[in-house]
Amino acid sequence: MNALPYPPELLRDVARRRTFAIISHPDAGKTTLTEKLLLFGGAIQLAGTVKARKSARHATSDWMEVEKQRGISVTSSVMQFEYQEHVVNLLDTPGHEDFSEDTYRVLTAVDAAVMVIDAAKGVEAQTIKLLEVCRMRNTPIITFVNKFDREVREPFELLEEIEAVLGIECAPITWPIGMGKTFRGVYHLREDSLLRFAPGEEKRSEAEKLDGIDNPLLAAQFPLEVGKLREDVELLRDASSPFNLDDFLAGRQTPVFFGSGINNFGVQEILQALLDWAPAPLERDGGARQVQPAEPAFTGFVFKIQANMDPRHRDRIAFFRVCSGRYSSGMKVKHVRLDREIKLANALTFMANERVLMEDAVAGDIIGIHNHGQLHIGDTLTEGETLGFKGIPYFSPELFRQARLRDPLKSKQLQKGLQELGEEGAIQVFENLASGALLLGAIGQLQFEVVAQRLQTEYKVDAIFEAADIYTARWLTFPDETTRRNFEREQQHRMGRDVDGNIVYLASTRYNLDVTREKWSKVGFHASREHGQILG
Repeated sequence: MNALPYPPELLRDVARRRTFAIISHPDAGKTTLTEKLLLFGGAIQLAGTVKARKSARHATSDWMEVEKQRGISVTSSVMQFEYQEHVVNLLDTPGHEDFSEDTYRVLTAVDAAVMVIDAAKGVEAQTIKLLEVCRMRNTPIITFVNKFDREVREPFELLEEIEAVLGIECAPITWPIGMGKTFRGVYHLREDSLLRFAPGEEKRSEAEKLDGIDNPLLAAQFPLEVGKLREDVELLRDASSPFNLDDFLAGRQTPVFFGSGINNFGVQEILQALLDWAPAPLERDGGARQVQPAEPAFTGFVFKIQANMDPRHRDRIAFFRVCSGRYSSGMKVKHVRLDREIKLANALTFMANERVLMEDAVAGDIIGIHNHGQLHIGDTLTEGETLGFKGIPYFSPELFRQARLRDPLKSKQLQKGLQELGEEGAIQVFENLASGALLLGAIGQLQFEVVAQRLQTEYKVDAIFEAADIYTARWLTFPDETTRRNFEREQQHRMGRDVDGNIVYLASTRYNLDVTREKWSKVGFHASREHGQILG
């Protein structure tokens, strides 16, 4: 960071921020860990249970009706709380792979991540994909190996798999003693103390801590386990990598914790590691230059749009990561894409779907901005400077469907619903230029199911999604207007626009795409939306 005279209050407030996401394969216990972090952070008084969907309580971060019914997270929630003089911004992400795009975008807004691994299953497919996205930005990763209250795999085997499959060095911080019914606790290798497992307790007391691997109380209390524990600790100290903060911050090494999220065990250690080791907000690539977090000028970007968080108000909220400066209510900022000034008033902070008016926010904070269609995913706001924060992904869908109404009189509601759901990134929506047909693009089948349910509950539209004759979509760029006009004239039946007006080519087959690219070699066919051009 260069030595500009940054405001000392801003430097202090930025240094207090920790902004992180929790990532995992479905069912590894991510939503449970999210809740327990909030519980230990004092943000909530009562944890819901993820499995007990028949009860009146649901996981705090799962607020959408479909999530309550299915017991999965399909949106990303943002939660802020204070803990030990820090301000913690926790972003829960969808675990289901069909919603991976939403997770990828959330990962652009954080400075660190907690990776949850099911100790019975080890490294799973979605974990691999998510770690690859984190690696693109060298995001520091803390690993929590969960579910040691059950019969699971041997911890040494799990460490070897993490290193081999994910290509990241493991530095064990805690080590489990037993598993399932014989789970006794974990040994903290850095503090040289044993933390005894007491199922279900909300806070760990000092009485549950035994110092020293040679402490005679260990042998007295755990006569069957102490021998293996001492062997494991000796082996770990000789053979495993010691924790190195620089390697962690560079994304090369992950500190590993073992525990049981559902029983609150190991959660405090994760929270402490985030405060002690995870970085405060870092500089960001603003396109024209690197933006420092303690710069006085306000900047940031939209990484998510959510419609109808409160169905009574039919609202739309833009989730905005502050990258520098300080938000204050009523401030005027430049909307870079539209090149005009807008006023930011009544921004929100979140506790899942509970919202509180935000009076003050600095780099690292996530604020919610009431959005009437002017803000899109990837938009940058500044105090006058023309910047564009990089790396908000939008990939070509893998599945396509055509929307057909059961009631033709509801076409306006369908149009509005799909426009809003497309803008928030729940699904990709394309309009065929020749026929006007609305096409939906998704990563996985579950996205279509969720969109159908949301159309019904939020927009009172009953739609059927039928297979579409589309292989893939490619966003187009043209070298000049003449090429553009000629291409549009010849290929109009295969052209469309997305919800933001970017022009796309809708290929029917792989062969069709290859032939068209070969014929129009000067036209750019892009698999990601950042390259698109607005259709005039």
